[in-house]
Amino acid sequence: MMLAPEGRIILFTLLITTLTAGMIGFYYDSERLLVCYAVFGLLFLFSCNFFRDPVRSIPVDELSIVAPADGKIIRIDQVNDSEIGEGANRISIFLSIFNVHVNRVPITCTVKDVKHVPGKFFAAYDHKASDENEKTDILFSGANITYRVHQIAGIIARRIRCYAEKNLKMVKGDRLGFIMFGSRTDIIFPKSVQIEVDLGDKVKGGESIIGKMI
Repeated sequence: MMLAPEGRIILFTLLITTLTAGMIGFYYDSERLLVCYAVFGLLFLFSCNFFRDPVRSIPVDELSIVAPADGKIIRIDQVNDSEIGEGANRISIFLSIFNVHVNRVPITCTVKDVKHVPGKFFAAYDHKASDENEKTDILFSGANITYRVHQIAGIIARRIRCYAEKNLKMVKGDRLGFIMFGSRTDIIFPKSVQIEVDLGDKVKGGESIIGKMI
């Protein structure tokens, strides 16, 4: 299983702490250290699962738009966007702590702008999170489409890592970033795009097709 580089320090620290508590605890038959060994061992296993970074099969169809994140589709609506236009489609994906948290590029484009938007920390499944929570706003522009991806923090997730840079061309399926411990990812694209998912669908980042350019 591949692990995301964002988790290396956490995993290394937990592994060393677990092994140290276990060796000393067994050597001295210390109940407290053995309890610590069990607790840190469980945290290490949980973190290995959280920071997994599986290989994805990226659709080759140039007109297909893939999900920017793993998770559940919790909202599909329309918004007015200064760059994308009126009645733009917005799809919101909720990432639980059990989902892969690597964000991926939905379709090959050049990054037009990246900005950090400070805000609140509502629960990521609350629709207020899209408008009011802290987020990273990434605007992509290409020959055939302009769209946005919002990496949105939640109650627990307060660390967003974004690898997009202005004027950088990013390819569909590329690693876009990582959000720690439960979050939300929104994508906004033109109303001309045909939506290929429904509310409640579960999607895989970089692999599941959520829309097609017509």
